[in-house]
Amino acid sequence: MALTRRKKIVFALIAMSLSFFAMFLVLFVADLFLHSRAERSAGLNRYGYRGPVVARKRPGELRVAVLGGSTVFGYGVAWNESVPALLEPKLRARLGRDVSVVNLGYNNEGAYSFVPNLEDFAYMDYDAIVLYEGYNDLTGDESVNTSVYRRNSAVFRLTGYFPILSLYLDEKAMMLRNGNNLNAAYDSARSDGPTVFRPTLAQRTSAGAMETVSSMARALDAQLSKVATDQRASLTKVSALGCSSPWINYCESIAAAIRFGRARGDAVVVGSQPTLVLEHARDVHSKQQAMLAEMVRSNFSSDKGVVWADLSAIVDLTAPNVTFDAMHLNPEANAAVAAGLVEPLASALAGAGKQ
Repeated sequence: MALTRRKKIVFALIAMSLSFFAMFLVLFVADLFLHSRAERSAGLNRYGYRGPVVARKRPGELRVAVLGGSTVFGYGVAWNESVPALLEPKLRARLGRDVSVVNLGYNNEGAYSFVPNLEDFAYMDYDAIVLYEGYNDLTGDESVNTSVYRRNSAVFRLTGYFPILSLYLDEKAMMLRNGNNLNAAYDSARSDGPTVFRPTLAQRTSAGAMETVSSMARALDAQLSKVATDQRASLTKVSALGCSSPWINYCESIAAAIRFGRARGDAVVVGSQPTLVLEHARDVHSKQQAMLAEMVRSNFSSDKGVVWADLSAIVDLTAPNVTFDAMHLNPEANAAVAAGLVEPLASALAGAGKQ
């Protein structure tokens, strides 16, 4: 019996829907497979943060979110060798209670990303936040770092699931175009733009990767020579927070994140990264962090739930057994940073009434 035109249309729509669903299912399974391979090495888990997926918050559990760039993410080390992962057992021992620490850092993100990331992961019901970033904002107001990597994904914005299949395919294509050398591909893509630190889906701790990151550190120092030269002329611009150019946007972003956390009742720790050692970077970074410390002191000193943690001298970035590029730390140095955050966190938690 011949099908009517209406039935043909219905069957065609059903067939198209089934084909679409089957294709979606295949892609979703492939994406989950890639996440399972990547989340314990140098990638993000299916919800867009580093390390295994955190379980639902348990009764009595204290949860800490650590935000920043590649030094929080743990560029060059495994997920359990990053500062947030090493902080968790130290804080648990100090407080004598159940603690989980979530790594919300991502490479190349600066202070601008703090509030968006805090908003996106508010469902985690964190009790304290650590704001630990300055390196990625050193170029200042003339070139504000507005990177919020996860929000580039429409799927993440809509669902909270972070797909990585497209990144995997993009990197495969880049490798094919660059003689199977992904480091060279990223170097080529960077050209004369801002210095960017990106992990691949696999653990990138080979000698070639280290050489690439080391060259990026030198490139950053060269970029900052202009900031150091032009800074004196730009210091006439001052914000309501007391911060002056070229780091008005940086200070305002940190202040916004502090206010966001305190409005929720969260304890807040603002940490200063180890002082950079390359000539121009050291000068610019020291001035930036001095300004940040003064901003926190003058605007939040009356709030016991906000604590400044000066970790500028916690490790010596000139020591070859501490860092492979004068910026990113090895596991032992990350452990020292984690230890340096314990007491400031304990103090901020007590001040916020979270202990």
